[in-house]
Amino acid sequence: MSATSFVTAIVPCLDEETAIVGVVAGLLAYGADAVIVVDGGSRDTTAARAASAGARVLVEPRRGYGRAIQAGIAAMAPETRIVLFVDGDGSDRLDRVPDLLEPIRTGRADFVHGSRVRGAREPGAMSPQQIVAGHLAGWLLRLTYGARFTDMSPFRAIRRDALARLGMRDETYGWNLEMLMRVAAASLRCEEIAVGQRPRQGGASKVSGDWRVGLRAAWIIGTTFLRLSRGLAGERRPRE
Repeated sequence: MSATSFVTAIVPCLDEETAIVGVVAGLLAYGADAVIVVDGGSRDTTAARAASAGARVLVEPRRGYGRAIQAGIAAMAPETRIVLFVDGDGSDRLDRVPDLLEPIRTGRADFVHGSRVRGAREPGAMSPQQIVAGHLAGWLLRLTYGARFTDMSPFRAIRRDALARLGMRDETYGWNLEMLMRVAAASLRCEEIAVGQRPRQGGASKVSGDWRVGLRAAWIIGTTFLRLSRGLAGERRPRE
């Protein structure tokens, strides 16, 4: 491992005991130097299994996707140079981790986003609601920032110093959208690669569901985007 490219993977999870061992093992096999699993209060053996597979396990008692991610970031080793974000349900194609890391390691990009909709998706890997939500987020980002993201995938990598400059704040599932917005607004060097998607290997989805869930997700994305857009505009207002 190189001190200039030390990779820490952050994995938020909740009741993912079926998948978590494979996720941790896969991350360590495909390029992560350290894995931090942030458990949101699982009622099963997720935490114990993650630790047995070689992860450092933190428990974040406060619910919220963004809170879990922030807890993982705060616990990273000082030598971390690249931060990798992965879900704990086994749906991310971990064999694509080297492709996410390569543009950053070679100095070509600051941020690399994995698009599930551009890659090969196994049957049942993504619900129609998730696909529509990704397209909606991508359209809003193109309209506002000129950024060309095609998905809102949590599978992504970023330079640690670039992440620190973004000023991430969201404590909920708005985290992923906020990061894309802040990356675009900061004009970071970005790449998006096709990563595909597998069906989740365990646990139950916290965000996907029937058409009513899809409508609610679209509403949340739109309102979150407007709220964050106003915040970003305020941050960039010239001082008098």
